[in-house]
Amino acid sequence: MRKVLIVVASLAVVLGGVGVAPAAQAADAGTTWVLQSSASDYDWRSVTYGNGSFVAVAVSGTGNRVMTSPDGVTWTTRTSAADYDWNSVTYGNGLFVAVAVSGTGNRVMTSPDGISWTLRTSAADNSWISVTYGNGLFVAVAQSGTGNRVMTSPDGVTWTIGTSAADNNWNSVAYGNGRFVAVALSGTGNRVMTSPDGVTWTIGTSAADNNWRSVMFGNGLFVAVASSGTGNRVMTSPDGITWTIRTSAADNNWYSVTYGNGLFVAVANLGSNNRVMTSPDGITWTIRTSAADNWWYSVTYANGLFVAVARSGSGNRVMTSGLFVAASGPNIPTAPMQAYGRDENGKCVMNAPVWVNWPAIADMQHNSWGASWQQWPNNGTGGFVCTRQPYFTGASTWSVK
Repeated sequence: MRKVLIVVASLAVVLGGVGVAPAAQAADAGTTWVLQSSASDYDWRSVTYGNGSFVAVAVSGTGNRVMTSPDGVTWTTRTSAADYDWNSVTYGNGLFVAVAVSGTGNRVMTSPDGISWTLRTSAADNSWISVTYGNGLFVAVAQSGTGNRVMTSPDGVTWTIGTSAADNNWNSVAYGNGRFVAVALSGTGNRVMTSPDGVTWTIGTSAADNNWRSVMFGNGLFVAVASSGTGNRVMTSPDGITWTIRTSAADNNWYSVTYGNGLFVAVANLGSNNRVMTSPDGITWTIRTSAADNWWYSVTYANGLFVAVARSGSGNRVMTSGLFVAASGPNIPTAPMQAYGRDENGKCVMNAPVWVNWPAIADMQHNSWGASWQQWPNNGTGGFVCTRQPYFTGASTWSVK
């Protein structure tokens, strides 16, 4: 049986602003925003987090339409697989996947670390606007194509075209509650489509015919935001099928929404010092002061930190909110842990309590079953369960991405 490893973490903080107390900064996640220096003044369209890095992609730049950051503060440009219009990036199953609206036969690129990228053959040369990962499947949606505005892949490498429920301009896709949900900029009363498996799609009734720019799932709720509408640029649904219109905090052009730290956060490209709105439940929204009036296009959350990227701005196309919590160590809890891992056959097994030092994670990341742990939250004394990519979520809790 393969030896089981335990990795234990402590807190290391990276501050997004000077002179801000860590406790206050953590409490203000999503509400107080700080400008950061972007790696370049490109047209950044999407940002995500995985494998210890924030990764953003752009539709402009020469040979370097990717930037990465370990903490959301310090950013480095990376060589993109091609100078295509990379509109969306996600992370799943140990892989970053980006999709583009340009290119010939290869509108997908993948990377295990956000640094080295490889072009992949797309299922069609549609304008792929959004990609997500859920239930073992990458799913992308497009704004062009005839009856085929969906493509899927189990590994991010081999893609299969799918039949869309309608030829609407699908702008965003998310996964949650056992269902893929996509929202659109066009359509009459039907700017939503859903799928249980990413393959078979059903048209749905949208709460309003707004230009729905982004959808996500958090805290048991799908939340979509729009760039049009009068006082109603939010809609919510518990299942992706039945939608309810909600009052937005302002009639800004809301382009992206995410969830983290018990808070929904949306960012916009229009408004005066108010290009952020937040909600604890997706229903009641509060306007927040943005770090700058840039054209904020995408926002994500990981490890205690919200990160947004923009299409405009001079050297400052990133803003952050919160307190980044990185894994470092060692920090051995006072009580033993039951350790769970995978044997050489890939089966989950239990081993007796054992201690290992932090550097063992390097071995975990390269053995046959990967860095596959999830700690039971119990003040740091719970057991580790084999899952997928781990990330640190707070004082003594690991979760999975």
